Amino acid sequence: MRASRLLSILILLQLRQRLTADELAEEFEVSVRTVYRDIDALSAAGVPVYGDRGPGGGFQLLEGYQTKLTGLDASEAEAMLLIGLPGEAQAMGLGDAAARARNKLLAALPKTGSEEANRIAGRFHLDSTDWYRVARPTPFLSRIARAVLDRRVLAMTYDSWRARAEWSVEPYGLVLKAGHWYLVARGHAKVRIFNIADIQSLDLLDDGFERPNDFDLTVWWQAEQARFEAELFSETATLRLSPLGLKRLAALSPRGAAAARSALLGDEGWAVAEMAIENSDHGAREMLMLGAEVEILSPVSFRKRVRALASGIAALNKGESE
Repeated sequence: MRASRLLSILILLQLRQRLTADELAEEFEVSVRTVYRDIDALSAAGVPVYGDRGPGGGFQLLEGYQTKLTGLDASEAEAMLLIGLPGEAQAMGLGDAAARARNKLLAALPKTGSEEANRIAGRFHLDSTDWYRVARPTPFLSRIARAVLDRRVLAMTYDSWRARAEWSVEPYGLVLKAGHWYLVARGHAKVRIFNIADIQSLDLLDDGFERPNDFDLTVWWQAEQARFEAELFSETATLRLSPLGLKRLAALSPRGAAAARSALLGDEGWAVAEMAIENSDHGAREMLMLGAEVEILSPVSFRKRVRALASGIAALNKGESE
């Protein structure tokens, strides 16, 4: 533990130029006395570190000194791909490792390269949660991430829309989609998707497993997503839209955007488009978001459902205005 802290202090001094004993103590959650002992140990090891006392003082390295001791330990290597996603790394229990890995990468760069990397990092921020939504709690995420990395079998209680059930699964990977975390795991002889927020209890078993060498998480997820959407949105509706309705349709969903792109313009700027829908009830609720800028041409059942919903809303709001 101390050797790791000494290396981290050395790297931080290289990156930040000067740090006080109080700042180092807060960074590593140790006492100021421990910091002074660590600085003495670095100096005894031949590291050219010196300190200035009094206001504005602190520790720094001799100008021009650059350590080459930037090897990554196992946890830091695991966290490498999450360096640009600090929130997600923290949620999976890899936040500290990702921070250490980032510092080691910066320390390995020449001074100008390190400054450029920091400049770029300070100008881009990745926010994986959709607008107007709050991510659901995922208290088991860090333990699941550990099981994925260590290839350990999970026993869990899962509350799906069908029913609550007990599962024993082999965790293949994790996917962050639109602010939601999903576990891709093999259970009951099939690779499946589990919403981590719906896991009610979890145990890491001692049993290990071998992940198939030919399993590609990205390829599998994309194929499964395409299959799911094709099965879910299996009906097609024909719509007639005003220019404003066409813009609203494009902003409604990826399916709406695809329909808007392929729409055929007609009289007075109105357009005809075909859009995949889940069913008449779900599709009708989507059409209400377009207001009076859309007319349903087919199927008839869909047109009737939209009219019924709109009539119900009109009846409920037909009182005198205040």
